[in-house]
Amino acid sequence: MTYDTDNIFAKILRGEIPCDKVYEDEWVLAFNDIAPQAPVHVLVIPKGAYASMDDFTANASDAEIVGLYRAVGQIARDLGLVEAGYRTINNTGRDSHQEVPHLHVHILAGRPLGPMLAR
Repeated sequence: MTYDTDNIFAKILRGEIPCDKVYEDEWVLAFNDIAPQAPVHVLVIPKGAYASMDDFTANASDAEIVGLYRAVGQIARDLGLVEAGYRTINNTGRDSHQEVPHLHVHILAGRPLGPMLAR
């Protein structure tokens, strides 16, 4: 998967499309999903142009990688999700149904989420 500079998340990062921002620092932007799958559904995206987790882990700096994961934890704490629990999901590639070619981590919470996958 190659990075598309016109993907919706790239447009959000450039300020061309608004978002309901939850968190921002030098490494990431996090915002509420426009089609939430749970009461809390936040998307966390790196500010760098990475198409997938594979691209990110192969090409991002150590600081960017640490920054993404620290931000996910900070957002969960800020939103009060730790005690009840939350789920993080990252889809990479066609078989996982990745829809936007920009790395993003979903944070889902706010109700019992059930099993991870249907069998």
